[in-house]
Amino acid sequence: MLNTLTKLGRRNTTILLIAMSLFCFGLSIARYLITDTKTFLFLNWNLFLAFIPWLLSTIWVVKGLNKQTPLVLLMMAWLLFFPNSPYILTDLFHLQLKSAAPIWFDLILILSFAWTGLMYGFISLMDITTLLKKYISERSTTIITVLYLFLASFGVYLGRYLRWNSWDIISNPLGLFSDIINRFIDPFSHPRTWGMTILLGILLNMMFFSIRLLSENKH
Repeated sequence: MLNTLTKLGRRNTTILLIAMSLFCFGLSIARYLITDTKTFLFLNWNLFLAFIPWLLSTIWVVKGLNKQTPLVLLMMAWLLFFPNSPYILTDLFHLQLKSAAPIWFDLILILSFAWTGLMYGFISLMDITTLLKKYISERSTTIITVLYLFLASFGVYLGRYLRWNSWDIISNPLGLFSDIINRFIDPFSHPRTWGMTILLGILLNMMFFSIRLLSENKH
């Protein structure tokens, strides 16, 4: 019975996420057709990247883990793409008073993508925490969850200001690791790095644990 309810909840969640994604895509296409500008079409690519961590955790939920998909490998792959989910929040930087479309439309457009991206990320994080609870205590799982969200905010900084992306860990690992290590060795020389990482990390934790608390109260 419990397994059936879990599958039903997963199906409903998937349908909702698909509907939200189609709404976002529709808004971006409508803006392109009306204004004849491609300004925000890139949001569809950002949303696809935000979709990947959810896809990875969903594969685990549906098929489960086996010897061919060890836990560490799953975690590394998931953590690599997880910052793409909150990254879309920073696309609000592109909001301009003077634009080919009304500012209220662009605001709704970007927020729709940002919220959908966050949902992909937060739901996948809930999957990961469920997995971790099978191996460690709930308290340890909570600590790791908080850490993941701060790591995600650090990843958002790397993407937004230093223009690194998830693929660079393969294409240019030395350059990526150099930028990361420099900020840990000499943190006081990079106040913007740690200012954004800490504040965005707090915001993401507030948002995630609020949603999780509401979900738990409902159950």
